[in-house]
Amino acid sequence: MNTERSTLADRARIHAALGEPGRLAIVDTLIAGDVAPGELGAALDMPTNLVAHHLKVLEDAGVVVRTRSEGDRRRTYVRLVPDALTTITAPVLSAPRVVFVCTQNSARSQLAAAVWSRRSHVPALSAGTEPAARVHPGAVRVARKHGLNPDTWRTSQVEDVVQSDDLVIAVCDNAYEHLHPDVRPRLHWSVPDPAPAGTDAAFEAAYREIADRIDRLAPALAAPERA
Repeated sequence: MNTERSTLADRARIHAALGEPGRLAIVDTLIAGDVAPGELGAALDMPTNLVAHHLKVLEDAGVVVRTRSEGDRRRTYVRLVPDALTTITAPVLSAPRVVFVCTQNSARSQLAAAVWSRRSHVPALSAGTEPAARVHPGAVRVARKHGLNPDTWRTSQVEDVVQSDDLVIAVCDNAYEHLHPDVRPRLHWSVPDPAPAGTDAAFEAAYREIADRIDRLAPALAAPERA
């Protein structure tokens, strides 16, 4: 009974937090990817103090959390707590291709493109802002563990891959912060870099987060209808 009451209280708190148009607009924006508070204000034409107020309410309700950028440590990104929003429907998006981008194109972006190809009919590629010479062995190991085939993976430069109508998803903070402003449309997933730790557990954690995010986004993304 105590567990049931706790669950009801948690759900009621989330519903109360979402029962305001500005906060619901913030959540709609964050369903697709992580956003800095300043970017939220600009996207929603909302003053800084109001963004801060709404984010505190959403944080207190367990709907969002903040993480510090692995690139520019002065920046923070707001992200959804997935389990808190199981009843929220993601907005429908449209793109002919998805391009996953990280700095070296050696782990997260490669894994994301491979997982995406299993979940969606929309084609996926990967690229890097500063491509490494080869794919990280840790990414290869975790890919094989989950039945993916990394034999054909090669690193590529963003400018050689991205086309104007691609949906670009940056899966690391550095890549997101260094993408050219003209690269649109784009989303940001603040996935921690597993390479510094170099452990199988770190690469597994990155794989799991990427797979969970793809499971949420893939059903909401469709290829545009041909004329």
